[in-house]
Amino acid sequence: MKTSLVALFALVLTSSAALAEFRLSFDWGDIPLCTTGRPNTVGNPAFILTDVPAGTETIEFRLVDLDVPSYNHGGGRLRISGSGTVPEGLFTYRSPCPPGQTHTYEWRATARAGNQVLGEARAERRYPE
Repeated sequence: MKTSLVALFALVLTSSAALAEFRLSFDWGDIPLCTTGRPNTVGNPAFILTDVPAGTETIEFRLVDLDVPSYNHGGGRLRISGSGTVPEGLFTYRSPCPPGQTHTYEWRATARAGNQVLGEARAERRYPE
């Protein structure tokens, strides 16, 4: 039993180490100010991706409110071009909109080839800033 647990733990470490880390940056762009707790549906901000893993076919984007991670802000999945630049407005999501306070939000990007995850990137910002 102990040997099985050690082998399983080693497999988990090897699997997570195989994921490439790439970089993601963004700016909120021109979204309307929202502090009511009722998010607007808006177009995605422009993203800059660097060191995207070789073989990546799509990138899945998800917005997470780190102060209320259970709220689903949505995101989108896009085929990527070689430039590493994702223009504004290619998919819609529910904007940041903390009720009368500032929250920290994180965009998460997952690089995929088919169903295989090749890498992950994260970038966070406070809203409103």
